[in-house]
Amino acid sequence: MEFINTLHDAVYAVMTPVSDFVWTYILLYLLLGAGLLFTVLTRFMQFRLFGHMARVTFNSRGSGSGVSGFQAFATSLAARVGTGNLAGVAIALWVGGPGAIFWMWMTALVGFATSFIESTLAQTYKKRNEDGVFRGGPAYYIERALGQRWMSVLFAIFLLIAYGLAFNGAQSNTIAQGLSQAFSIPNWMTGVALVIITGLVIYGGLKSVARTAEKIVPIMAIGYFLVALYVLVVNISEVPAMLELIVKSAFGYGPAVGGAVGYTIKIAMENGIKRGLFSNEAGMGSAPNAAAQADVKHPAAQGLVQSFGVFIDTLVICSCTAVVILLSGVYERLMSTSPGQDIVGIQLTQDAMVDHLGSFGEIFIAIAIFLFAFTSIIANFSYSQINIEYLFKRHAKLAVSVLRVAVLAMVMIGSVAQLQFVWDFADLAMGLMATTNLVAILLLCPIALRVLKDYERQRKDGVREPTFDPKGVLKRPEQVDADVWPARESTV
Repeated sequence: MEFINTLHDAVYAVMTPVSDFVWTYILLYLLLGAGLLFTVLTRFMQFRLFGHMARVTFNSRGSGSGVSGFQAFATSLAARVGTGNLAGVAIALWVGGPGAIFWMWMTALVGFATSFIESTLAQTYKKRNEDGVFRGGPAYYIERALGQRWMSVLFAIFLLIAYGLAFNGAQSNTIAQGLSQAFSIPNWMTGVALVIITGLVIYGGLKSVARTAEKIVPIMAIGYFLVALYVLVVNISEVPAMLELIVKSAFGYGPAVGGAVGYTIKIAMENGIKRGLFSNEAGMGSAPNAAAQADVKHPAAQGLVQSFGVFIDTLVICSCTAVVILLSGVYERLMSTSPGQDIVGIQLTQDAMVDHLGSFGEIFIAIAIFLFAFTSIIANFSYSQINIEYLFKRHAKLAVSVLRVAVLAMVMIGSVAQLQFVWDFADLAMGLMATTNLVAILLLCPIALRVLKDYERQRKDGVREPTFDPKGVLKRPEQVDADVWPARESTV
């Protein structure tokens, strides 16, 4: 036992400083810097094309036998919108103050462009699979466009550790805790039920995941938005003061933050930027795995759809959580009675909802936790399947079968036990995964920019639904599959 404890301490002694360094000193600035660069290079596409972005998203439901653009959008949103939208925002508010929300919004605005770049690349370099669903993502465009298979393999391994195993255990643990608090359901019982319903979805393949996400995600997002809207309307007289507090706090003017001596711009920025980046996942390399599945006529079209997911995730759903908390009396009471103390983020959100809605608030949050976390589990499996198939091309079916069992096992284990070591290791894996992807898309962004230019040129010429011809756009069209993007026949 002493040996195990010594080994545990030794691993943490190495892992913790490395993880902190990657997230604090590399990834935070790399994500934000890349987002600003892509915003400039795309000529502020998030503002110029926002209306078109929304129209393309809601008009992308038809796809024949494959996965539609909207289904791919729903799958990526299912992974993005998890319990972090409920708990993470609360933690950012508590540690960074209301000003953190302002910087979360600013970060989301630059995240639009990053999401567009990586999702457009995923579409461009995707391949057709025998089940009729496309495969693609960072592992594919890193190998095909950069020619660096070792980077692709590392990315796929990091993603499998984080999304295939650890995060599924974390999500099931959150569901179990939420249902136990609200309805006194034993954790093991929640675990068994989760295994059954998750199994029913993931054994149906990627199409099953996409269809399920398409049905659940709009319901949960709209439901959460409507409840937050109700809170906003009921407390409409307090909204101007709330907005003033958010903006002033972002620039260092305001009361004390939990544990801090007054607001500082640094504290507000750090917590707001981190929440924005980690929530919408722009640049992390996860959402492109869903984007590549879409059956569309032009890569830029799905790039725009995935960019809209950043808007829904951060500017809508995370903002809803912030509104519910700031307009309740819970936040002020905690600030006056327990400054500097650690809090459980989900508890703050739950208490704020109860303050607004009474006992229904606790039930509503429990249901929201279940939907947000369950859809994240199945979307995480979708990402993991694509990457394990990439790693084990010759034995893909066997590898996916093993993955299904591993995912269901983690769902069950996570429901009844907290695996802090596994989750901490997953944070490091996710950080390394994101760093690998960011380096790749910074090198490959000229390709995505040419694809965007072609898309906008066709729209300017009056083409309602642009089509993609790699020979007319890419410098090396042989790097993409001809059966996926066939060259248009010359009209001369």
